[in-house]
Amino acid sequence: MPNNWFKKKFLRWELFLVALLLLEVTVFGTLNPKFLKPRVLLGSINDFMSICVIALFVTFVLITGGMDIQAGSIVGLTSISIGLMWQDLGMNIWVAAVLSIIIGALCGALSGFFVAYTGVQPMVVTLGGSFLYSGLAIAVTNLSATESYKGISGFPSYFTSFSKYRLFGIPSQVIIFVVLIVISYLLLHKTKYGRSIFLCGVNQNAAEYSGIKTKLIIMSTYVLSGMSASIAGIILTSYLGTAKADFGKELTLPIITAVVLGGTSNLGGRGSVIGTALAALVIGIMRFGLSMAGLNTQYLDIPVGILLIAAVACRTAFGHYKFFSLFRNRLPKQKNK
Repeated sequence: MPNNWFKKKFLRWELFLVALLLLEVTVFGTLNPKFLKPRVLLGSINDFMSICVIALFVTFVLITGGMDIQAGSIVGLTSISIGLMWQDLGMNIWVAAVLSIIIGALCGALSGFFVAYTGVQPMVVTLGGSFLYSGLAIAVTNLSATESYKGISGFPSYFTSFSKYRLFGIPSQVIIFVVLIVISYLLLHKTKYGRSIFLCGVNQNAAEYSGIKTKLIIMSTYVLSGMSASIAGIILTSYLGTAKADFGKELTLPIITAVVLGGTSNLGGRGSVIGTALAALVIGIMRFGLSMAGLNTQYLDIPVGILLIAAVACRTAFGHYKFFSLFRNRLPKQKNK
């Protein structure tokens, strides 16, 4: 019993991610001492906040056994929609931001509907959604009076400053991330809705027979993912002070890697918000640290791809090891003659 308690408390995947995060900070701090400055280290999250925010809720999708590779396109659609509504339609910037979240929810609902109610493979649906929403973002750009390559800028200072504000030295984006971690953790791990998400991933038919509206639950996870992409789009637009249709196009690989590296099974039924949050920080700090060490930004996806492959391979190998161990333990032991 004590041995099992020790394994449960201390031999957790999250602790491995914490150790990996500390190792990154140590290595990059050695390569560049400026990396260890609290202002630089805390401020680095501004560069990968989109990955952190979206990954939290894409975790919900993967736990149901789904897949979401369209979030990056929704970021771009959100950004340019805010710019168009503010500049060309004369809306208040905060009204435009709220409407953009609704747009993200509708995008997620559309894809979620096809996944849940038609049985089309999630990868196919969200791949199509990625092209659809990217195309819509370009179409929205063409409706604006501003050339697409320039983007829309000149936003009010109270909009651009909220993503750069510091409370007691802590960047507002870090505070937003922590708040979203708490919300997503409570929603997934402490509510009936969260338990239903896990049950849908474990066995959808059994969950359906137990009275859970599995199709609605699955669809709702895509809605949450779309809304999180819109929130990321708002923060990114505020931080950069410009709205563009191509924002988020490079986010798909880091987001999926963060979710899988965080311990969420790509087959569904298992996952953790805390694990995803830690993995998103691991990926973000790694990209930021490598860029400070002098690595060209166009090569930053290489280590992220390696992390994704390694995480899936390790999880699969560990699962097979447990299976064969269980099978071997149930075989009758041969008696020595």
